[in-house]
Parts: sequence; C-alpha cells; structure tokens
Amino acid sequence: MKKRTIMILLCAISFILITFLVVSGNITGFDDAIYEFIYQNHNEGLDFFFTHFTHIGDTIPVVIIALVIVCFLKSQKDRLHLVVALLTTVGVNQILKHIIARPRPPMERRLITQGGYSYPSGHSMVSLCVYGILLYFTVTKVKNKKLKVLLSVLLTLMILLIGISRIYVGVHYPSDVIGGYLLTIVILITTISMINYHFKGE
Repeated sequence: MKKRTIMILLCAISFILITFLVVSGNITGFDDAIYEFIYQNHNEGLDFFFTHFTHIGDTIPVVIIALVIVCFLKSQKDRLHLVVALLTTVGVNQILKHIIARPRPPMERRLITQGGYSYPSGHSMVSLCVYGILLYFTVTKVKNKKLKVLLSVLLTLMILLIGISRIYVGVHYPSDVIGGYLLTIVILITTISMINYHFKGE
C-alpha cells in the first residue's frame, strides 16, 4: 500500500510539474528538440507503420477491445476495474484538454488529420488505461511465468508504441504523451486500490 501511495504521489507531482511547464510555455525547448529529431528521421517504412499503428489507440477500437474484455471477465471486481478506470480516464482527459486548450503541432508536419486540443494525449491515456488494466490482470492472474513475461512485454510495447506514434505522426508533442501517461498511472493505481479495498471484506 505504501509503494502504491508513493507511486501515486510521484506521478501526480510530475504531472502537475509538466502541466505547469506546458501552460507557462517553458517546455517548448524540450518538446521541439524531440519533435524535430523524430521528424528528421521519418522514412517510408516508419510512416506506413506508425500511421496505421496509431489508430489502435482510436476511441472505437479501444472501446471495442474494452467491451470484449468485459464480456470475458467473470468477476464483478475485474469488470469495475476496467469500466471505472476507462470512464474516469476519458472524462478527465476531455476536461483537461478544454481547460488547458493547447494547440496541436503545426499542420504541415502531420501525417494524419486530427482535430481537438493537444494536452494531454487522449490516445496515450486511453491506451495505457485499457492495456494497463490488461497488464495488471496478466501480472496478478497469469500463473505461467513465461506467458506472464511474454504478455507483459507485449502489452508494455503496445502502450509505448502508441504514445510514440502520436508524436511521430505529428499530432502530439512529447510532453502531451508523457503527461498523459503520468496522469493515467495515477488514475489506474487509485482506481484499482479503491475497488480492491471495497471488495476486501466480501
């Protein structure tokens, strides 16, 4: 419990710091350096991969995946883990996007069309939420060690690549993705801890 509390505090403080830097415009140098590096290393193969891969984090595919997972979950607690975390993540993301109202990167560098505001990255948050819950189920429920490691690595790569894809296709700055990850970790750990505590006496 103490480790979870420390993790929540560290991620929350880091998210607040990054958000302050975004709002104040003091993270521009960091964002521009990474954004420019990625832009300069575009090639046809990566363009093809990331422009398609990034859509795995779109709302419809993620919701479909979440619904399929819910249908296969027998435990009410496990279903609540996913549903509550996902609804909270989407709601918080939309509220913050409209409050902060950060414009997206320049249109001329985008490989796909994307509307709305930039911070925090919705794709990164929703992907980490759903695949993060799957990662939690994998770590806590899968008995076979080799399978556990394999699934854990694949899910972690999925989460990271979706975040990277949002920067690569030009619709998000690095801080959008990092901030989104930090906030979602806070939501996931808090949600899991609260629901587990609720079912503890049952």
